[in-house]
Amino acid sequence: MAEPPLLSLEGVGLHQGGRWLFGDPATSDGLDLHVGARDRIALIGRNGAGKTTLLRLITGELEADRGTRKVKPHANIVWLEQEPDFAAHSTLMDFATSGTRAPPEHAVESIAGQLGIDMSREAATASGGERRRAAIARALAQEPDLILLDEPTNHLDLAAIDWLETWLTRFNGAFITISHDRTFLKRLTRATLWLDRGNLRRKEVGFGGYEAWEEQVYAEEARAAEKMDAKLKIEAHWLERGVTARRKRNMGRLEKLWDMRAARAAMISPAGTAKLKLSSDAEFKSKAVIVAEDISKTYGDRPIIKPFSLRIQRGDRIGIVGSNGAGKTTLLKMLTREIEPDTGSVTHAKTLSGVMIDQQRALLRPELTVRQVLAEGGDWLDVRGVRKHVQAYLKDFLFDASLIDAKIGTFSGGERSRLLLAREFARTSNLLVLDEPTNDLDLETLDLLQEVIADYEGTVLIVSHDRDFLDRTVTVTLGLDGSGTVDIVAGGYEDWEAKRKKGAAQRPKSSLPDAVESAEEPVARKPESSTKLSYKDQRDYELLPDRIAELEALIAKGETALADPGLYSADPARFERISKSLELARAEKDESEERWLMLAEQVEG
Repeated sequence: MAEPPLLSLEGVGLHQGGRWLFGDPATSDGLDLHVGARDRIALIGRNGAGKTTLLRLITGELEADRGTRKVKPHANIVWLEQEPDFAAHSTLMDFATSGTRAPPEHAVESIAGQLGIDMSREAATASGGERRRAAIARALAQEPDLILLDEPTNHLDLAAIDWLETWLTRFNGAFITISHDRTFLKRLTRATLWLDRGNLRRKEVGFGGYEAWEEQVYAEEARAAEKMDAKLKIEAHWLERGVTARRKRNMGRLEKLWDMRAARAAMISPAGTAKLKLSSDAEFKSKAVIVAEDISKTYGDRPIIKPFSLRIQRGDRIGIVGSNGAGKTTLLKMLTREIEPDTGSVTHAKTLSGVMIDQQRALLRPELTVRQVLAEGGDWLDVRGVRKHVQAYLKDFLFDASLIDAKIGTFSGGERSRLLLAREFARTSNLLVLDEPTNDLDLETLDLLQEVIADYEGTVLIVSHDRDFLDRTVTVTLGLDGSGTVDIVAGGYEDWEAKRKKGAAQRPKSSLPDAVESAEEPVARKPESSTKLSYKDQRDYELLPDRIAELEALIAKGETALADPGLYSADPARFERISKSLELARAEKDESEERWLMLAEQVEG
């Protein structure tokens, strides 16, 4: 007999703001949703589609205007909110142990220790990353049967994201997650909920197959609209159709990016040095816009940035990655000359004119209108020297033109972030600085941001924890491991990660920040005494590298096949087989890498 679902929504409708957000009685029977005990679900939808509202309906915090909500007896549903309220709490622990289902303090401390967060920290002065870790500790310590994750990777560094992914992989319950982090979604989800124009679709395929499914649905709708000769219906979908076309254009941009990376790889000098060179040094110097010579920074006795040199050319897209506290912001500020290095110098080209888009979003006051933000109250604005009407420009950034006089206070966090991007990209500049630009953005806006960066003629500096975004945008990655060393790698996050894994056996310490490393030390650190390998261990040590290479080739082949937008519609069964094989190959690769690294540590020990 089949196990009953943890939760069911049947025929649910919600009336908000004078309209039906879900389940309009005139056009639908309402939303239906059933969540099983081991479901791993991605919830996808544009900003403003109602994703967070749907989670509130699932928790029971919000009551539907029609339909029913059923929960399995004694099932524990926990919501990790995107922006939890810390105002009434003195410390992070006070926040974590509050509420009707407050977890015990020892359970919170156990998870907080693994995340490297001091729960005695005052809530009012805690950073965004500290608050996010505290909220995660609180949610996981409640031992949920179903956990709802609203942008769980926002404000987390790479080490914390990796820890959360590992926890969710081993989690025995179910989860539904909203996230802009494609890598996170691809690694963890097995089903997709797509909230689109008030309707909820479900497909038993993880996020890796979502885009092909989306393409199929839109193609079917377009064919149906053409048969009905419903021109107005087609016009009403200009946003979604624009996204589809944009994604196809981005394939060409990715090919251009790969060419740029190949050229940049040829400039990097042999391992062990930290300079980028061209075959013609004179040509390279003439194109340089930022030149850093032997720059370093130390706080107290701790080296944040050890001496290194870098020449950044016109048109470079530089990604800066590393754990919290590794020195990313310090490096960015030195390169932009916001702070002075302790040693060395940073020189800018005389013509360099920069625009910085930071995490604070302070420019967008809630009482202002879109017109005031973009055009100082007028109808026209200059977009990099070209005069353009505000409403036409809004469409470029996926806004409905009718929102021209809407107040900023009515916008979601993602819509505000998109509006800030629109404002700043209009300015004439040849240097763009993006500090965690992907926070609060939906997937369509990320596609748009990648397109704008690809077409930007200047130089781009990006600090981000979004691995997929970096892989799609940057030509050079500056990787900080927390020791002060800056690795310069041609390519994106995956290229840097591959270099780290290759050298992992030779490093005496992990690249996690001190707080996280010490917390995980009892399980992660192996004995330093020499250990003779058994016959099986020795065989694994010798053969696993070849197996890992085979798996990497299989994964690349599978990902290439799934990237074909016509595969799902042409052969759904093959699409499902490839998706499952890809999931198994990724799992085996992760296990093989962990096993080989463990054996390598024993050999080195």
